[in-house]
Amino acid sequence: MPLVDNLTIAVVCGGPSAEAEISRISGHGVTDALRFTYPKTILLELDGNIADALKQNGVNAVFPVLHGPPGEDGTFQGFLEILGIPYVGSGVHASTCAMDKSLAKHLFLDAGVPVARDIVVHRQNGVQAAANIVVKSLGLNVVVKPSRQGSALGVAFPKDVVQLETALQEAFLYDERVLVEERIEGKEITVGLLERAELAALPVIEIRTPSGTWYDFEHRYIPGLSEHIIPASLPKDQYHRIQELAKMAHIALGCRDLSRVDFVVPENGEPIVLEVNTLPGMTPTSLYPDAAKAASLPFQELVAYLVERALLRSKGS
Repeated sequence: MPLVDNLTIAVVCGGPSAEAEISRISGHGVTDALRFTYPKTILLELDGNIADALKQNGVNAVFPVLHGPPGEDGTFQGFLEILGIPYVGSGVHASTCAMDKSLAKHLFLDAGVPVARDIVVHRQNGVQAAANIVVKSLGLNVVVKPSRQGSALGVAFPKDVVQLETALQEAFLYDERVLVEERIEGKEITVGLLERAELAALPVIEIRTPSGTWYDFEHRYIPGLSEHIIPASLPKDQYHRIQELAKMAHIALGCRDLSRVDFVVPENGEPIVLEVNTLPGMTPTSLYPDAAKAASLPFQELVAYLVERALLRSKGS
């Protein structure tokens, strides 16, 4: 890809999200990689001065490297739409739908994408009443997760009513709505998607963590605490089925440029889609860059290609 000296690309990271520090790590990595193609790439913090910073630097395109609201839920994307600055990744609607796990699941069901049984409880219900609703609907073999949060923050696997109430109380700190799903045992699987001439599924990854653990915040971001098996050790038919389901989920939400779709795959039965990440992590331990590398797409080429797509959209509008 040729060097582009006259364009200023802003990588925007940080912000008020609970995942801001991880976002900053991703931001530094993307900035360093982009400078090989776009030497005038700058790194900006998502704060109250972001509009002035974008204007003063004459930014031609933005690469959002943001996790959680307000950077990943459509808020920042809408802000860039108003400013008329092209950006990498999904638009307002898709970002909003993907960030809201309960809303996304409705769209998945309409598209024929398999999901786990669930119920949504509200902070206004109160913890004890919410726990009673969960037990009556799903029992105790459940997963508790804030509806609009990422990086496994607030996610818990309670084993009894006391733990369920504690899990709900913790999840309500992140979100007023909490999604509680039937817990399904199986392999943790993820698929990166990249839009080229057509939507392409990257190699499927199996995520392994030490016995008795799962892919929580710590195991995602501390080197050596998780293993990425590429390609995933799955039967051929199941492997391709997962790639097709990932594409269906991406399309159902109206995603753009890239996404990463997370699954749990039971030993018997259909793979279950958990969620779609519209701005996958780009840290040294992140899954999406590993999948791209396995597809013979180095990180420097990947991020430059995504910026090029954003710029081409601007020229075509």
